[in-house]
Amino acid sequence: MNIGLAFSRNARREPQSTACFAGSRSLSWEQVNERACRLANLLVDRYGVARGDRVAVLVSNRLDVVELVGGCAKAGAVYVGLNFRLGEPEYAEIFANCTPRVILADAELAPMARRLTEGSDVVVLDIDEPGEYEAQLSESSAATPDTESRVQSEDDFCIVYSSGTTGRPKGILFSVGATLQHSAVAVTEYELSGQSRWMIAIPHNSSMQITIAPLVLLGGAIGFADSRGFKPERFADEVRSNAVTHTFLVPTMLIRLLESDVRPETIPTLRTIGYGSAPIAPDRVAALVERFGPIFVQLYGMAEVASIGTMLRKSDHALAADGRPELFSTCGKESLAVMVRLVDEVGVDVEPGKPGEIVFGTPYTMTGYYREPEKTDEVLIDGWMYSGDIGQWSSDGYLKIVGRKKDLIIRGGFNIAPTEIENVLTLHERVREAAVVGLEDPEWGEAIVAAVVANSSPAPSAEELTEWCRAQGLPSIKIPERIEVWQDLPRNAVGKITKAQVREKFGAPAGVS
Repeated sequence: MNIGLAFSRNARREPQSTACFAGSRSLSWEQVNERACRLANLLVDRYGVARGDRVAVLVSNRLDVVELVGGCAKAGAVYVGLNFRLGEPEYAEIFANCTPRVILADAELAPMARRLTEGSDVVVLDIDEPGEYEAQLSESSAATPDTESRVQSEDDFCIVYSSGTTGRPKGILFSVGATLQHSAVAVTEYELSGQSRWMIAIPHNSSMQITIAPLVLLGGAIGFADSRGFKPERFADEVRSNAVTHTFLVPTMLIRLLESDVRPETIPTLRTIGYGSAPIAPDRVAALVERFGPIFVQLYGMAEVASIGTMLRKSDHALAADGRPELFSTCGKESLAVMVRLVDEVGVDVEPGKPGEIVFGTPYTMTGYYREPEKTDEVLIDGWMYSGDIGQWSSDGYLKIVGRKKDLIIRGGFNIAPTEIENVLTLHERVREAAVVGLEDPEWGEAIVAAVVANSSPAPSAEELTEWCRAQGLPSIKIPERIEVWQDLPRNAVGKITKAQVREKFGAPAGVS
């Protein structure tokens, strides 16, 4: 089995079933499969794309993404889905790394793609130009391409570029087999079936293994919503109009949903909301469950294991709401087919109850960073993927993140996890989000500073928040020396807070008491 074959199977078994939707538009599996076959034949016959060649996809969230995935899969090409919200320098680096044979872009981004590849033999197709893309598709054969059945489990399937929180984006390469293994886990963990209708509300490039591939294998429906400027009421309208059953939201979206007038009765078909990608305060999760019920599934992982490492499942959310609120501070238990270890600086398992670096063992871990073997060897050791996150097990097997190796604040010889302080700050009724970082300090090693975003007016003062931290029981060594209220926190293209930019914005810390 491979993804291209799954398109053909869906068209044969359920030809009229919805394959993809966006707004009022939709296509059936029969229609999408035909277009994917035409695209595969176009790539191979006209542009000479061979198995293993890279085809980059640079489009916003739209239902066309499904046919583009199918065309690449049937041709045996490596699908390179790109976040449409990056900057031009990042695209230049990505193209230099993956050297695509063809770039499929929309009208907004095609001119930039052409500019960046000028003078090369890279083909840029504007899928919004009827005389270009549609004309070539119509001239291409609708027959099943010979390449579809030749794709093997060990072949390269897709490259997912990292969000770039620690430098330039890295190309994370996955095989066909790894993608299928991950899809099977996602189907079980998210309770998916052929009747599921999943709406992608985040940039589609990060949805391949969790959403697109699993729904293709099941023959379910894959929907797309605009991920720019999340509006809860618009989200609810799209859920209702398309009978959406599943979606995935990042914490910022969840907080906006919580602050809106959206209620369960306004999204009646929605059975599962996945979330992750960044921390969220436990009290916010508790409030979400109180309003919408235990329909939430939290994932924790990293892009190198296609994001699923541990899961705080629906049953865990129900348990947390029913007398075990401490579970809202965890990231759950190991997912299916996943092993998690906590290790010390030399890779030896730590004693039970002690913090250690989280390492993942999965059957769907990346092949490696594309064309970067040295960086691969730094993090993928003996088959184990080193996360850089510091975790600690509870006595009953729940994993709690206590910090990131690079984010840990070392103050006066103590290791301090920023998340502990951030969670205290966001407990304040007028604080929506918080980011805590360490800045160099000559006396203590590092000073603690915090940026907060208020959710109401007037915003709390720095003095009020300092007293709040003290009242919540934070020891003096963990109370920020400096607290500022900002309009927004800096984020990367997938919504993660970029701590490096927070540090840059603070500059040198104020005097330390």
